[in-house]
Amino acid sequence: MDSGPDHARTTRKTRMGMNDQHRPERPRVGVVGLGAMGLGMARSLRAAGYHVGVHDLRAEVAAAFARDGGTAFASPGELAATVDVLVGVVVNAAQVESVLFGPDGAANRLHPGAVYVMCSTVDPAWSAGLEGRLAEKGVRCLDAPVSGGPARAATGELTMMTSGSAEAYAVADPVLEAMSSTVYRLGDRAGLGSKVKIVNQLLAGVHIAAAAEAMALGIRAGVPAEALYEVITHSAGNSWMFENRMAHVLAGDYTPLSALDIFVKDLGIVLETARSERFPLPLAATAHQMFLQASASGLGAEDDSAVIKIFPEIDLPRRTEA
Repeated sequence: MDSGPDHARTTRKTRMGMNDQHRPERPRVGVVGLGAMGLGMARSLRAAGYHVGVHDLRAEVAAAFARDGGTAFASPGELAATVDVLVGVVVNAAQVESVLFGPDGAANRLHPGAVYVMCSTVDPAWSAGLEGRLAEKGVRCLDAPVSGGPARAATGELTMMTSGSAEAYAVADPVLEAMSSTVYRLGDRAGLGSKVKIVNQLLAGVHIAAAAEAMALGIRAGVPAEALYEVITHSAGNSWMFENRMAHVLAGDYTPLSALDIFVKDLGIVLETARSERFPLPLAATAHQMFLQASASGLGAEDDSAVIKIFPEIDLPRRTEA
């Protein structure tokens, strides 16, 4: 039975079965924000055959992308004037605001009917308000936060938690397809995608914090770290976050694939949303304090697995190759 548009899930496999002659003409696409996620998403679009326009505050990063195919633009506005779908992959609401409404922002340069695909993790209420502000300019908005990390971004295998109007999907669908393995359609207005994303971030942040606490306890109790990792990853206590992030700890490598300060922000949004609902989140609050403590200790730019460093005498040295 069809679960209806509010719960639709579309996978690449089902869409790839369409005959190409029935596909609509591809939209022109641009990406703003070429960090770990945005760069991978732009590359996956290029691999799917799109000519991708890009903008990043670091002009050299945009230029490096364009050397392998694509066009770098000096501002969000210049890029927006050339595209039907603008994918925003910046960190927070303040950066979205700057991209859209700052000097030479995109909002005034996107043509009527164009779509802004917002992949940032933001307050759901703010996302809903943004949809209305863009609608006043004739621009559509898709609330479209993502999950999967930089590796899946680069291969077009993200999970996208989306919500927005049917008209926005009609334009942006081919772009979503190129960036993802699964697109969840959660409703016909912005905000619902962001609500699901913050639930995901609640779980992810708590899992990382719990994994760090467990690993730290084992190390402090004298268990060899690699043996502990081996046992837990083959036992009921395992989680994807333990397996992935504690591998970073074992390697002593805190190069930021996802920076610790991201969880300071995201768990803060989780707690603000819960506060507005008068809803208790004791585990999320504790995890948030752990990330805050790590950030206050100067670890905010390191990988989020560095939250383990708040515990004494457990920071493992970086391993060197034999």
